Amino acid sequence: MADTHLDRDVLSALQEVMEGEYPMLLDTFIADSEERLRVLRKAEDAAQLMNAAHSFKGSSSNMGAVRLAELCSELERRAKEKSLTGIEALVGEIDGEFAIVRPLYEAEKQRSIAE
Repeated sequence: MADTHLDRDVLSALQEVMEGEYPMLLDTFIADSEERLRVLRKAEDAAQLMNAAHSFKGSSSNMGAVRLAELCSELERRAKEKSLTGIEALVGEIDGEFAIVRPLYEAEKQRSIAE
């Protein structure tokens, strides 16, 4: 089930490159994601939404959060087209997906520290 949420190959590659810094990278991603979610929830216009969704999409993609990146991409596209109907539901979906992946990243961090 985790495969639809996390690309383990991406995480393995990141761990290889980052080595001892890997747990810190995971922490940074979690903290940044929480901040980006706050921005998404409070965004007052399409441009703010688009920028926040774009940066969240990039970091999610880099960190192997497949579904999160897809949802952010959809949000970015809709904000770009200024089609904001139902946008709260999409932000809610992004929120929900982060709630699923966050513990997966925390478990990944614990696993990497234990190695």
